[in-house]
Amino acid sequence: MTDDAQAIQQWWRTSIIDMAPGRIAFRGHAVEDLIGTVSFPQMIWLMTAGRVPSDAEAALLEAALVAGVDHGPQAPSIAAARMAATCGVGLNNAMASGVNMLGDVHGGAGEQCAALYYDIAARMDAGQGLDDAVQDGLDAWRAANGKIVSGFGHRFHKPVDPRAPRLMALVRDAAQAGTVTGRFADIGEAVQANLGQRAPLAMNIDGATAVIFCELGFAPPLARGLFCLSRSVGILAHAWEQMQQGGRNKGPMPPAYLPTYDGDAP
Repeated sequence: MTDDAQAIQQWWRTSIIDMAPGRIAFRGHAVEDLIGTVSFPQMIWLMTAGRVPSDAEAALLEAALVAGVDHGPQAPSIAAARMAATCGVGLNNAMASGVNMLGDVHGGAGEQCAALYYDIAARMDAGQGLDDAVQDGLDAWRAANGKIVSGFGHRFHKPVDPRAPRLMALVRDAAQAGTVTGRFADIGEAVQANLGQRAPLAMNIDGATAVIFCELGFAPPLARGLFCLSRSVGILAHAWEQMQQGGRNKGPMPPAYLPTYDGDAP
């Protein structure tokens, strides 16, 4: 092989897929051996974490993915996809418009909460008790990010986000079965108890799914990526529904209503 040919081959390197004419293997597993034998959550895990998880691990991941698929047209990501669908773009373009709305404020809370949980766990590994680690972790969080703690409280679902208790119950069941340790469930509930000392503040879906992602060993940035996979299902469904309903150039409000003008007077 010439130096130029070797340089071309080395331009991209991946341990994810081995692909050549007549051969496709993911992380060393031939695609024909995976098709029909692993679930989609197991495939997600294999691609992102490098191994095929157990059925029990995959079931817990799947629960988190199911819980986050949709939150209605008032969610910016869903609204963006539906508006895009009325502008004559393709379904994939409408989906991309919605997924691109998932940023630090809308869509990033799970990643941020997972980072908080891991920070608290590190403090415990350094010798602190759970309550002290939670307090110090929250103090550090507020110093860096402000008073709002990602993963707790919800502007619509008060006093309880109906998704969180079910997810936490599944984590506890998984811990009882030995699938996970339950350590991050303890941390999440301790954070909730700390925050609830002043006023009731329930764990929301981001706090609960962050527990699951941490229990399963996913890094915080992957928590956001996994949420994007989950929410893309709802984005797809809404974009497709809007295409069936029709409508042209639908903006964020009906045309009879105009935004408030607060500039210079005529």
